[in-house]
Amino acid sequence: MVWVKIKPVARLLQWVVLVALWLPAIPYVYATESVEMFIRDDVYEDYLRFLNGRSPLDVDNFKGHYIRRDVVDMIIVQQALMLGGYKKTFQYRPGKVNFRNTRLLEQGKLLLSFDSYWLADAKALADKLFISAPVIRKGEYFAGIYANPTNEKVKTLSRIEDFEKLTAVSTPRWRTDWQTLTGLPLKELFIEHEWLAQAQMVHRQWADFMMMPLMPSLDNAYQLEDIRLVAHPKFILELDGSRHFVVSKNHPEGERAYQAIEKGLSVLRAQGRIKKAYEQAGFIPDLTRYTVINPHSK
Repeated sequence: MVWVKIKPVARLLQWVVLVALWLPAIPYVYATESVEMFIRDDVYEDYLRFLNGRSPLDVDNFKGHYIRRDVVDMIIVQQALMLGGYKKTFQYRPGKVNFRNTRLLEQGKLLLSFDSYWLADAKALADKLFISAPVIRKGEYFAGIYANPTNEKVKTLSRIEDFEKLTAVSTPRWRTDWQTLTGLPLKELFIEHEWLAQAQMVHRQWADFMMMPLMPSLDNAYQLEDIRLVAHPKFILELDGSRHFVVSKNHPEGERAYQAIEKGLSVLRAQGRIKKAYEQAGFIPDLTRYTVINPHSK
């Protein structure tokens, strides 16, 4: 009689133990409706300010304050995900991150990069990353020549030969940026891998300029704490490449997110919404207002 009473309890305990052992094997990403995402803090702050409480899917006009190329990227990729049927939400982890994100993507600890990649950079990691269709096509990417507002050498720039007296800063890790700058007749090109350190160097005039996207809603001026950089009012540089979203092949959600992005980008491209977004943001500039100082043959 005692054995008959204990047996159901023993079976119940056995099932409890089995379930406890099985649960940790379930990938965290499938057990929650959100995915952890790392993002640079200044981009995230401008993203929140621009949205002003809206959903990314509700944005159909990209004019206004706080808009910048990486904010447009962040909204476009989320619109593509939603249109492609991806349902999970993101839990943001802002911080001072840059190349760390690439390592996290390779390791499968980060699902995707909100900041689009140059095709040359993405191809170098093609064994670990899915590469989307172009979000910014070849011939659409132009950069401002940003310098300290008091830098007279940059202010008086009037022809490509004038670069012979200028110094610039970038990193060879950004292949297309580096290729563009090495194609100019610069006095010197400094290597600095961290973006914020590059901005500090230009602010302190240890280097004369750096390339950054145009930000017409902010009068093409970049301000972060004591750093203030402004773009040359007339000249811009053309970068010879296309930009794409990248998704980690090693993340549990990677293939699903990649397929959704491809489907969503196809819809957005067919509707003309991608180019319109970058034009409204001023990132694809009105070329009647600027002179491309290093035009590439088409």
